[in-house]
Amino acid sequence: MTEAPATISPRTVREIVERALAGDVLSAVDGYGLINAEGAGLAALLSAATEINDSARPHKRVTYSRKVFLPLTNLCRDRCGYCTFVKGPGQWGAHTMTPDEVLSVARAGAVLGCKEALISLGDHPELRHPEMGDTLSAMGYGSTPEYVAAMSRLVLEETGLLPHTNCGTLDRAEMEAIAPWNASMGIMLESISPRLHEKSGPHFGTFTKRPEQRIATLDVAGERGVAMTTGILIGIGETPEERVDSLLAIRDVHDRHANIQEIIIQNFRAKPTTKMRWASEPSTDDMLRTLATARLLMGPAMNIQAPPNLNGDEYQTYLTTGMNDWGGVSPLTKDFINPEAAWPEVAQLRQHTESMGFELRERTSLYPEYVLLGRWATSPSVKNATTRLVGEDGYVKQELEKW
Repeated sequence: MTEAPATISPRTVREIVERALAGDVLSAVDGYGLINAEGAGLAALLSAATEINDSARPHKRVTYSRKVFLPLTNLCRDRCGYCTFVKGPGQWGAHTMTPDEVLSVARAGAVLGCKEALISLGDHPELRHPEMGDTLSAMGYGSTPEYVAAMSRLVLEETGLLPHTNCGTLDRAEMEAIAPWNASMGIMLESISPRLHEKSGPHFGTFTKRPEQRIATLDVAGERGVAMTTGILIGIGETPEERVDSLLAIRDVHDRHANIQEIIIQNFRAKPTTKMRWASEPSTDDMLRTLATARLLMGPAMNIQAPPNLNGDEYQTYLTTGMNDWGGVSPLTKDFINPEAAWPEVAQLRQHTESMGFELRERTSLYPEYVLLGRWATSPSVKNATTRLVGEDGYVKQELEKW
């Protein structure tokens, strides 16, 4: 990582901004300048990010996905310093969903107008917990990825919801088994910083949070033709410059495969039962800087998402940064990763979006442009299910939206 200047003048930021507006591909050093912008420099950054976004989206649409959240298992082989989702086998709240439970929740979501089934779980928990291996064996499965593939297929075929699976690192064979039943998949890079793996760091002692492992999964997905969601988690001990490095690592993957359909900029939330319960949370300005910097680094075409439930009632300010997606919102299930942060009602989300001059449109778990390209359909089953839901523009048919 190149050292950033101690101070960044508004003039320097304006020069970088002008090159971005002219279509130049920005460097790491450019990114370091942007992400430290303040005052007039930050205002110039936000203005440019909005202009660049509008150049690709003159219709001023912001998207969201109406989803049901399926926490398939909260057992995991990792222990991150900020996570409350993961439980040990004997801990209160530890649970692995049965096929009947999966289908019951998915069907209830379909009735409420959901189009996406977000399948989220810990990474290969059987490698840490023999109890998970026993559970899988009793259900007739040899591994967690095998179970994920079966539940993805069950949801797709029985309910018509489009699965989007986040299950951690996957090798080629595991990706091949899961991908045909998922419209898209995801794995957060979180951060490329090696410091976070040092003792007392949030990733110390984890098995799957090394950036090279997660980038390898993104590469495997790209080779398989799977559209992926990834992103960074800010406020877990990384520097602003390391955020830039992480975004550029994602840009490199996209340059290789064109399979990164969206980048999430997610802010850390301190939780009372974690090791990081006393850590400071990123400010709204931190989010604005990072989102706008992401827009300039990634260019106009990339979809950039910020979760609306992690910033109280100020989330509409994110729309000044060139971001264009709110992510998944559920009318049925909570955010099991951040259970303290309720999703906004779609009516409120629409009101806040329109108050900033944007139109809110529903998408599937596969973004409209990826739907229209056609080659990102992972199987005929996924293509047929997607076709039933979307119009000629790739968005969810308006008569199918639940307002």
